Amino acid sequence: MTRPVLYLIACAAGPTQFIGDGVRAAQADGWDVCLILTPSAATWWEPRMAELVELTGHAVRSRYKLPWEKDALPKADAMLVAPVSCTTLNKWGAGISDTVAIGIPSEAVHMGVPVVAMPYFNQAQGAQPAVARSIAVLREQGVLVLDGPDGYEPHPPKQGNPQAYPWDNALAGVRRRVHAC
Repeated sequence: MTRPVLYLIACAAGPTQFIGDGVRAAQADGWDVCLILTPSAATWWEPRMAELVELTGHAVRSRYKLPWEKDALPKADAMLVAPVSCTTLNKWGAGISDTVAIGIPSEAVHMGVPVVAMPYFNQAQGAQPAVARSIAVLREQGVLVLDGPDGYEPHPPKQGNPQAYPWDNALAGVRRRVHAC
């Protein structure tokens, strides 16, 4: 029996240091996990990328493929953009798809793929007016954005705990979104 495919898309935000925890949680939830990283997040993992490839069983993408390259990943049944940084959230909300980590979910949500996003940033970053606008725009498009008590509530500046990122909340959101589609 084949498992449904989840694209886990991670930004250069604190919990990405521990992205293996998110991959393992999604695998335990029944998903075949394909990992996509922003270019900055890929830089964090560059010396240890083989660990992520071994964990997922798939290539880890961090750049757009070249026109003659075949797609390295199977088709996604759902996507989870987590942790989504303030920068990526705002670029995505503005329609700027300058990385594969934004381009893939930007397109997928308009192709009927369930897309969920859960942030990780501090209260000062979250107070920027662009954040609320970006969240509203993404929700209008059908993205389930998990901010607040059912997702991730921004932490006070310099007081985040990236290792305690609530992957269970993110995956519960994916289950809700998949069942709603």
